[in-house]
Amino acid sequence: MFGQEAWSITPGQVSNALDLMGVEAGARILDLACGPGRHSIELARRGFEVTGVDRTTEYLEEARGRAELDNLSIEFVQDDMRRFVRPDTFDAAFSMFTSFGYFEQPADNQQVLINVYRSLKKGGVLLLDIVGREILARIFQSRDWREIHGTFLLEDRKIERNWTIMRNRRILIKDDQKKEFMITHWIYSGSELAEMFRESGFSSVDLFGSLEGAPYDQDAKRLVVVARK
Repeated sequence: MFGQEAWSITPGQVSNALDLMGVEAGARILDLACGPGRHSIELARRGFEVTGVDRTTEYLEEARGRAELDNLSIEFVQDDMRRFVRPDTFDAAFSMFTSFGYFEQPADNQQVLINVYRSLKKGGVLLLDIVGREILARIFQSRDWREIHGTFLLEDRKIERNWTIMRNRRILIKDDQKKEFMITHWIYSGSELAEMFRESGFSSVDLFGSLEGAPYDQDAKRLVVVARK
C-alpha cells in the first residue's frame, strides 16, 4: 500500500490539496490516520507544523524514522481517531487515502468528524479523500490480483447491506508464506457524506472529483470533501 510509487506521488497530492483548501504558510496541520507519514513528512518539509495521528505501532515507527532521517520535527501520536481531540488547535486537517469509514457503528464514524471539527480553530478546514459510492459502482471488480515487489496480493470484494458496506478479503502470498485478513468499511455517496459533515457542525461543505478540484460528477476519480468550521 505504501510502496515507492505511493511516496513518489505524495508531493503532487499535497500541493493539490493545499491549493484546494487554501491553507496559508506555516499553518498547524493535523494528519489523521497518517500511516507511515507520507503526507506528514511532505507537509513538514514545506514548513508546516504537523501532528500525525495513527493507531498502528509499525506505521508510526516508520514515520518517526523517516522524519528523523530528514531532520524534521513532527509530532506523531498513537491514538484512536474516535478519541483523539484537541479543541481549537489546528488550522487544517487531512484525512487521505480512504482512511475514513472503517468503524462498525455509524455513530463512531460520525464521532471522528465531530472530533476533527472540535480540533479545528474557527475558520479551519478539513479535507477528506475517499472513493465514493458513485465511483465504486462504476469501477467495481469483485476479484483481482497483482504482484508488488515479489508479493502477490489477491482481493475478493463483496458489497452488502444495499450498497452501504464493502467487505474486502485480502490474501498476501510470498514464497511459502500466506497471510489473510478482512477489511470492512462503509461506502458513502457524496450527498450522504456532505450531510454527515453538516451534522458535525461544519458551516460549508464542498465536493470535488479529484485533488485537482475537478467536479464530483460521472467522471470523478475520488470523492474529496473540503469543509470549513
